[in-house]
Amino acid sequence: MSDGQGSGNLKITLVRSTIGRRKDQEATVRSLGLRKLHSFVVRPDNASIRGMVLKIRHLLTVEEVEAAQGGTESAAPKRAAKTSRARKSTSSE
Repeated sequence: MSDGQGSGNLKITLVRSTIGRRKDQEATVRSLGLRKLHSFVVRPDNASIRGMVLKIRHLLTVEEVEAAQGGTESAAPKRAAKTSRARKSTSSE
């Protein structure tokens, strides 16, 4: 993390478990949007996010990324959406 705050986004990855951690640290992980180990989120680079990251820095890895990659991402592959199968209509003529 460089000193230039507010310029882009931060990719925040959870690399250590919250099991056995204090409740406030676990709540901070959840408030960042992290749930599973090795999941990541992209958050704006601002003072409030950096404060949360500083609090639980021993559980995370942080990278600076371009602003164009905004949004929330997950490291796990997403499941395919369920597709509804069309019923064969049995029309009597």
